[in-house]
Amino acid sequence: MTATRSGTYDNIITADTAGFDLACDLLRAGGLVAFPTETVYGLGADATNGKACAGIYEAKGRPSFNPLIVHFSDKAAAAKRVIFTSQAEKLAQTFWPGPLTLVLPRQENCDIAPICSAGLDSLAVRVPGHPLAHQLLEQIGLPLAAPSANASGKISPTTAEHVASSLGNRVSCIIKGPACTVGLESTVIDLTGSAPVLLRPGTLTREDIEAVVGPILLGQSLMECKAEELSGTEITTTGLKSPGLLKSHYAPRLPLRLNARHVLADEALLSFGSIVLAGAAVTLNLSPAEDLREAAANLFAALHELDSRTDIAGIAVVPLPEHGLGLAINDRLKRAAAPR
Repeated sequence: MTATRSGTYDNIITADTAGFDLACDLLRAGGLVAFPTETVYGLGADATNGKACAGIYEAKGRPSFNPLIVHFSDKAAAAKRVIFTSQAEKLAQTFWPGPLTLVLPRQENCDIAPICSAGLDSLAVRVPGHPLAHQLLEQIGLPLAAPSANASGKISPTTAEHVASSLGNRVSCIIKGPACTVGLESTVIDLTGSAPVLLRPGTLTREDIEAVVGPILLGQSLMECKAEELSGTEITTTGLKSPGLLKSHYAPRLPLRLNARHVLADEALLSFGSIVLAGAAVTLNLSPAEDLREAAANLFAALHELDSRTDIAGIAVVPLPEHGLGLAINDRLKRAAAPR
């Protein structure tokens, strides 16, 4: 049976039996396969194959010091490669499968390619909750290294078409699924030290995590992006143990202006709730109902849509709440607006 190609791009395939068979064959041969997760599309490679994982860095133009998250079909498969602490056990039991990544010490006999750890003795691991991601992991029977399936530093993809537009034929195939429901990359918690550290905020908020394991610290990279709001907050400094920690990341082609109180005639406006400024060339509202989950799910798709326009010179973003999931949304926006 031949996999069915879907849409304009000839490397987008349908998520049927033939499509999954083709994807598994390509992965086993060292190829790259993009697939949907509940967060964003991932660019997958056999995590036990160092050469295949190096292909991820090459395809994305990704810095070699930026580690990769490895995806597993279940917690038992992950436990063969990393050492679970008591806190990790609690978090995995509560939030897996789902949008949570844990950074844990590698097992001594870990078969995951060292390139995934970027030279560290830790590994970032996750069990995704998306049914198509789970089906792929179950069928191939291998862990998959899978950062977001976009050119390094650019807007993360939430549709198959976003992937194809960003990476083109550098991807062997792209499994087409519905738009990603969460729309932001996973929350990342470092559990290799004496206390849990929030490295990257996501749809699972700091409050969600602390309800399970107690107080957590904020990583240095997050502190730098939020310096003006974190006066007096306890922080800790860690190495680059997770993706998504570079100061400039998730960046559109057009300049991004945050906390806008006015908008220019040649700018697009990214609004939220009732904050709609007059005078923009075009306006997209992340959530008219002021629902932060809806805003998170719409963020990258809205940036893709506005960034593709040729009739605007920039994108202005209204202030968004800093509490709960707003922390993750603002983290992505501040990195997207950072000097490049």
